[in-house]
Amino acid sequence: MAVVVEQTIPFSEPSLDLHNSQRWNQLLPLIRPSLKVVRTPKDHALLVDVALAKSTFVHIAAVGTTGAFSSKLLDDRNVTAIVTGQTGAGLPTPSDIRDAMRSAGAVKDQAVVVVRAGKKRRVEMHGKDLVEVEAGGELELDHILHLLANATESCRKSIQDVTELLKLFMENASTAHSKFHVEKAGGRPAMVQAEGAAGFEKAKHAVERDLKHAMKAHSAQEGEVTYSVHYSDVNGLSRLENYIIAGEIALYLGRCAWSYCVFPPTDSTLSESKPHITFHDADIRKRIQFGCTAVITAEPTITEYDTIVGDGDCGYTLRDGAKQVLAFIQTRDLSRLPETLAQLVGELEVNMGGTSGALYCIYLTALASALASETTVAAALKEALGQLMKYTRARLGDRTMMDALIPFVETLSRTGDVGQAVREMKEGVEGTKTMEASLGRSAYLDESATRGVPDPGAYGLLVLLRGMAEV
Repeated sequence: MAVVVEQTIPFSEPSLDLHNSQRWNQLLPLIRPSLKVVRTPKDHALLVDVALAKSTFVHIAAVGTTGAFSSKLLDDRNVTAIVTGQTGAGLPTPSDIRDAMRSAGAVKDQAVVVVRAGKKRRVEMHGKDLVEVEAGGELELDHILHLLANATESCRKSIQDVTELLKLFMENASTAHSKFHVEKAGGRPAMVQAEGAAGFEKAKHAVERDLKHAMKAHSAQEGEVTYSVHYSDVNGLSRLENYIIAGEIALYLGRCAWSYCVFPPTDSTLSESKPHITFHDADIRKRIQFGCTAVITAEPTITEYDTIVGDGDCGYTLRDGAKQVLAFIQTRDLSRLPETLAQLVGELEVNMGGTSGALYCIYLTALASALASETTVAAALKEALGQLMKYTRARLGDRTMMDALIPFVETLSRTGDVGQAVREMKEGVEGTKTMEASLGRSAYLDESATRGVPDPGAYGLLVLLRGMAEV
């Protein structure tokens, strides 16, 4: 038998025709089936996501640049309407866009924010329920969409709060750009940055120059201030290259005494008083070992599920995290569980990637603090769940790991029965087989593609907690 491998020939630019807005009006509904083409009375074409009609949040409409769409337009489910590529006299007004969204049934009484890329920053009110935002380029447009999507729920429901958030961004954001030049500098490819052209040696040096420029305006701040460092590329860097850049950003901020973390440091949140719960090392160690071993054994199944409905890396992420936990606890005193758990998070932040890794780290950070102050493990689990829900929009029915975690924690808190909590969690995981995803990679797939397959993250958590409970 002979196996012949042929190179995949990429489509030519003329055949893709990505600078044609009509082309995107055909392509985007294929990426997101809930998008519907709607035309304004002036014959502007809008793509409206009718699946967001019942949303109670302020609706977002984004005006993209044809052929250079922000990843937030292509990936996120938070943008209700997309305008593809009209410029100049052909640009629809904010009122045109809102009226088209209403005619499509996607907007009723909710307010609308229209975001577009331009040359200067501005926020302009058009009545009490319509706001127009002009960002200073595609990078800022991308950042604003990310900002609006990740604001608190209370903020996203109020047009006044959203407007205030946007004004704060416009007043305080600073941007730096890097671009290669055809000329050389010092015998090397030239990179043009804010301070002029310089020879490119390493990504590290380029990142540092950009960050020095971008952070210059914020160096005199006093007290604890939270910033978001947002970066993007237009040349399609690989995931590894993006991780390298993210790592260089983190190192730079660390050297400048800027902490970089998605949640408060655990050492400042742990109670200084003696915990109310007594922790037995042998029992805790056995439960952790059983749970982690179960996850490692189940990795092929989790990977198979995630290959169908996601990126295919969930099984590896959970397996690697489980191995890291087993190695970590070998020399630790688990009778001091809150302190040990806080230290474990520091290890997992570095070694456990993906969305699952971030969620586990946030939850375990909150759990470490709760175990030091609550009177029962069930109460600590519930307190940690409440903290996690501040950082993720995922809830029951969204086809995520929350469909496993929430039933387990709430049942255990209500009944104190671990066995019943595991059974409720299993029912939650089974329920994900028939759910339509609204978050994560699964959200881009047609419901028929995910039917019968449980959410990989929820299934992995079931394996972990069931293993820990069966000791």
